[in-house]
Amino acid sequence: MRAVFSLHFLILSTLCGLFTADEQHENIVMKEPDSSGTIRFTAPKLNAEDEHSDHMPGYLKCDACKAIAFQMKDYLVKAESKRTAVKGKGAALSESEYVDTLEHCCSQKWEQYGLKEVHGFKRLSGPGLETADKMGMVMYGGPWPKRLFKMCQSYLGEYDETEIYQKYRSDPDSLEDFFCYTNGGVCKKPSKTKKRDLSRNEL
Repeated sequence: MRAVFSLHFLILSTLCGLFTADEQHENIVMKEPDSSGTIRFTAPKLNAEDEHSDHMPGYLKCDACKAIAFQMKDYLVKAESKRTAVKGKGAALSESEYVDTLEHCCSQKWEQYGLKEVHGFKRLSGPGLETADKMGMVMYGGPWPKRLFKMCQSYLGEYDETEIYQKYRSDPDSLEDFFCYTNGGVCKKPSKTKKRDLSRNEL
């Protein structure tokens, strides 16, 4: 059975490589294998907001927020690593340095993020997101990078860069809670009951 599944995966992976960038933009995603071990490709149904809005659809804002928090942390960690090499361990960035770092974070291309179907739901996938480890074919490009850029810029407009950096310095992993969960953030922490249900679904 494993040999058959591996052969199916190899063939379909080869076919995926034949799609052009425009064809991949047609929202083709890979669903997890069914009971027969066959991988099926489906196209999620996108509504008008998904396709044409300049803003991130509401159902993807939590994923987007987590991606932005992860990238801000990653950019600040790398900037501090360079600073440490010159000034010594634990050296903090100057105001101009962390402001520039956060601006560069938001101005990146965001091309490593895209849309993926996970357990029948459309989700963003990419570095720092739990969906990155789920089986599926990611649709890169399209409106998603632009929307992530705008959402990232909105956080820099809403929060002072000094406040963001101080939060990072107190605990680098706290940026996700700061942006996404507290102060009316776009994410909601699942209840204990939902956490148990999610754990069962993962088994």
